[in-house]
Amino acid sequence: MGVKLSPASPAGKWLGLVTAVWVQAISGNNYTFSNYSDALKTLMGLTQLELNSLSVAKDVGKAFGIFAGLASDRLPTPVILLIGSVEGFVGYGVQWLVVSGRIQPLPYWAMCIFLCMGGNSTTWMNTAILVTCIRNFRKNRGPVSGILKGYVGLSTAIFTDVCSALFGDDPAKFLMMLTVVPFIVCLASMFFLREIPPSQTAGEEREETKFFGIINVIAVIIALYLLAFDVTGTHGRLFSQFFAAILLVLLASPLLIPIYLSMKNFIRSGSEGVDVEQSVREPLLVAPEVEKKLETVSAAEKRRPVLGEEHTIVEALQTVDFWILFGSFLCGVGTGMAVMNNLGQMGLALGYADVSMFVSLTSIWGFFGRIFSGSVSEYFVKRAGTPRPIWNAASQILMAVGYVVMAMAMPGSLYVGSIVVGFCYGVRLAVTVPTASELFGLKYYGLIYNILILNLPLGSFLFSGLLAGFLYDAQATSTAGGGNTCIGAHCYRLVFLVMAVVCVIGFALDVLLCMRTKTIYAKIYGSRKSKKSSPSNNAQ
Repeated sequence: MGVKLSPASPAGKWLGLVTAVWVQAISGNNYTFSNYSDALKTLMGLTQLELNSLSVAKDVGKAFGIFAGLASDRLPTPVILLIGSVEGFVGYGVQWLVVSGRIQPLPYWAMCIFLCMGGNSTTWMNTAILVTCIRNFRKNRGPVSGILKGYVGLSTAIFTDVCSALFGDDPAKFLMMLTVVPFIVCLASMFFLREIPPSQTAGEEREETKFFGIINVIAVIIALYLLAFDVTGTHGRLFSQFFAAILLVLLASPLLIPIYLSMKNFIRSGSEGVDVEQSVREPLLVAPEVEKKLETVSAAEKRRPVLGEEHTIVEALQTVDFWILFGSFLCGVGTGMAVMNNLGQMGLALGYADVSMFVSLTSIWGFFGRIFSGSVSEYFVKRAGTPRPIWNAASQILMAVGYVVMAMAMPGSLYVGSIVVGFCYGVRLAVTVPTASELFGLKYYGLIYNILILNLPLGSFLFSGLLAGFLYDAQATSTAGGGNTCIGAHCYRLVFLVMAVVCVIGFALDVLLCMRTKTIYAKIYGSRKSKKSSPSNNAQ
C-alpha cells in the first residue's frame, strides 16, 4: 500500500519548503553586481557615477515588485514563479551576451532596461516563496523568514564560489550561471510549492520547530563550508570540482525531511489504514472558532483595524507605524545596498586586486544575520513577548560602527566592515518580514511586503547612485578610455561617515517602533501561552 505524495500532504508541504529554499539559494543574483560590474565599466567606458546608475537600474526593478504583490493574491504560486524565471532569463541573458562579447555593448538606456528586468525577476520569485511559506508556516514566521532570507544571502557566495571553482573568476561565465540556473530551479519548484493549511495543534507546531532546527543546522554547515573554501586561498581545479559536488549534496540534504515524513505516513497508512490526504482536508477551524472569527470580522468592518489585525494596503499606509517601519528599513537596507553595489570599487580603491572575497564575506555573514535574527527574535517573542523590532535597533547601531571602521581604512578594515554590514543587513531583512505580517496581517501581505521592498531601489538610488557616485567621482581622476578611477582611503571615507549617521537615525526609529508595538507583542505572547496551557492542546 502506497501513499501519494501531493503538495497537501505533510511530506508535500515540506517538499514545497525545500524547493522554496532552493529558489532562494539562487535568487540573490541582485547582490552579485560587484562580480561583473568592472567588466561592464570597461566594455562601456563608464564613469563611476554611470556605473552606479546601472546598479540603481538593477535595483529599480524591485520597485515594480508591486505588480508581483498584486499578483500574489490573484495568481497561483507556479504562475508567479514562471513569470520571474522567464524575466530573469531574458534580463541576465542579454547581459551575458554583452559581457561575453557575443554582441556589441548595447546603448546605455537599453542596458538599464535589461538590468531592471533582472532585478525585477527576483521580486516575483521572492514574493511567491515568502508569501506562500509564511502562510503555510504562520506559527513559525521568524524561522521561516530567517531560513528563506538566509539562503538569499548565501546565494551570492554559492554563485561566486561555484563559478570560481568551475570556471575561474570569469564574469561572462558567471552571468551565464545567473541566466540558466535560476530559470531551471524555478521551473522545478513550480510543481511542488502550493499554499496549504498551516499546523493546527501544539504537537504539529513542535514538529515544525524541530524540522526548522534541522534545516538551520544544515544551512549553517553550508555557510561554514563556503567560508572555509573562501579563507583557504587558491585551490586546484580537481579540488574545486570536488568542493562544488559536495556543496550540491549539502543543498540537496533537506530533502531528507519530506522523505522521512513520506516513509512515516506510508508506515502509518499501512498499519492503521489512515487516509493521510483526507486528514488534511478537514476544516482549519472547528465550528465555535469559525463562529467567533465571523463575529470578529463583522465587528472589524465597523471600525478601523488596530495593529495585529488584518489591514488592507490603504489601511496599512494610513498608520504611523507603517512609515516608521518603512523609514527605519530604508536606513538599514539602503546603506547596505550602497556597500554591496560598490564593493568592487571599494576593494580596488584600497589596493585589492581580487574583491570576490569581500562579496562572499558579505553574503555569508548576511546569512548568519538572517538565520540568527529569525530564530532568536521568534524565541523571545514566544518566551517573553519581546518586540521583534528591537533586533533591528541593535543591528542599526552595529552597522553604524561597521561604517566608522571602514571609514578609518586601517589594515583589514574592509574585511571587518564586510562582515558587520553583511550581518546587520541580514538582520534587517529577516526581522522586517515577519514584523510586517504581525503588525498588518497576512491577507494582503504580498503587496505590503513589496511596498517595503521599495526601499531597496530607493536606498540604492539615494546612497549608491547619488551619495557614493557623486562623492567618488569628486575624488577620481579620468582615464584614457573615458571612465575614471580613484585609489586611496579618501575615495569612500565621507560616504561611510554619512551612512553611519543615517544608521543612528534608523536606530532611533526602531526604538520608537518598539515602544509603540510592545503591547501587540505582549498580546501575541499571552495568546500563545494560553493556547499551550489549554487542555485540548496538551492532549495532542
